[in-house]
Amino acid sequence: MSGPENSLRSRLGRARGLGSAHEGVHHWWAQRMSALALIPLSLWLVASLVCNAGADYAVVSAWLSGPFTLGALGLTILITVYHAVLGLQVVVEDYIHGQPTKLILLILLPMGGVALVVAAIVSLLVIAFAG
Repeated sequence: MSGPENSLRSRLGRARGLGSAHEGVHHWWAQRMSALALIPLSLWLVASLVCNAGADYAVVSAWLSGPFTLGALGLTILITVYHAVLGLQVVVEDYIHGQPTKLILLILLPMGGVALVVAAIVSLLVIAFAG
């Protein structure tokens, strides 16, 4: 007889704190803006890869060492990973029901995203400057 229906708290009292965290609009907006930013970056990346198809390592390395190319590719990687982390966060929040598992995944997702971005940017810099 210790269920929620036997509690001395009212239904409103039990429901408080279970509602929105007021983060939904920001999260939705960030995901839409990152998707919008990825449209021209993805078109540029596909066009660049098509133009460099069949090129050897030296040509691609020279292309990558240009400041515009290096910056645009770094920005594409950063925004793509950010967009992916936002999307995966929603999946975890909606479909993982075990609280410890959900909490661990919500902590590891951004950390994994940062690690992926750092590894990709370091790789780009090594290719661009070390040849």
